[in-house]
Amino acid sequence: MTAAFDPAHHLPDELLERIRERAAAHDRENTFPEQDLAELRDAGYLAILVPRARGGAGLGLAEASVLQQRLATAAPATALAVNMHLVWTGVAKVLQDRGIDDLAFVQTGAASGEVFAFGISEAGNDLVLFGSDTAAVPTGDGGYAFTGTKIFTSLAPVWTQLGVHGLDTTSPDAPRIVYGFVPRTEAVVTRDDWDTLGMRGTQSRTTELHGALAPADRVVRRVAPGPQPDPLVFGIFAVFEILLASVYTGVARRAIDLAVHAATTRRSKRSGTTLANDPDIRWRVADMGIAYEALPPQLAALAHDVDARVDHGAHWFALLSGVKHRAVTTAKRIVDDAILVSGGSSYFAGTELSRLYRDVLAGMFHPSDPESAHAASATAWLGPVGG
Repeated sequence: MTAAFDPAHHLPDELLERIRERAAAHDRENTFPEQDLAELRDAGYLAILVPRARGGAGLGLAEASVLQQRLATAAPATALAVNMHLVWTGVAKVLQDRGIDDLAFVQTGAASGEVFAFGISEAGNDLVLFGSDTAAVPTGDGGYAFTGTKIFTSLAPVWTQLGVHGLDTTSPDAPRIVYGFVPRTEAVVTRDDWDTLGMRGTQSRTTELHGALAPADRVVRRVAPGPQPDPLVFGIFAVFEILLASVYTGVARRAIDLAVHAATTRRSKRSGTTLANDPDIRWRVADMGIAYEALPPQLAALAHDVDARVDHGAHWFALLSGVKHRAVTTAKRIVDDAILVSGGSSYFAGTELSRLYRDVLAGMFHPSDPESAHAASATAWLGPVGG
């Protein structure tokens, strides 16, 4: 991270406050934060990971992590939705840094205002990147037609390009997992089915692909199913996990700030002083702080290593799934404690802490899930089962 990096330059306080003010309405009304996205686009936020030579801010993953933590303190759902666009621009940067310019169109598109979405998740597909239930059929000219159903497609109302994967079972070298980008056409049906407990503003609706076409110049990879070291797969996993962890770290930070405000403003009739002087409250807030303060440095270190092309080899998967798992579980525990510090008023649905309580629950459903994180760590420390 460069010494000159100023988060407020890319996310000014005034913009952050406007986004914060709108968050409750989007949660209550179950609507997409169109105005948030418009203001972020105007501020150049969609291109923070795009190199300056292609119209972006030229930031690294470490800086983007800090900015996503900052955005999540104002509106977790907005941050999570934007995350999915930033994943693709981040993958483009990871590849370009390694001498592979396959996603140049993502960088130029993001700089011109296009919105890229992440269409990978499928119901029941616990292989995630390593397999797909979506059919990818070659069109004969280098392109592919994708047919299948994707779930949790954030940015559903507004994306212009959807990055998807599918399984090619008909080519001579089949099977192959195919990654490509499809535009929004009649072959793509977005269900209006996002009625969830939290993270409502992401509008991560189910997406049906009915022969959606990715032209040859938007088919970016064909790889064998299963774990393998392709830089695109590494880039998706690394950027996805780090930016997800960043959002939930921002949620944790906001919960602590709200707890501190409650402790320093609520007064005890028994003691006649603020709850900030109550030893139990002080211990609880301290415990929250100790847990939170481990997250930003680890995110910074891992993001720096991705930016600097540090080779952790097979241990990368344990490191990346571990930081996502740690951020999500820590954030959930911190929000729980913040509600206890803030008292019964936080139980009302309209309070910010109530919204954070619901939003933070979404973290457990994002890859890597707790089972995958622990399996990766066990393999890193103990070796494969039976080895």
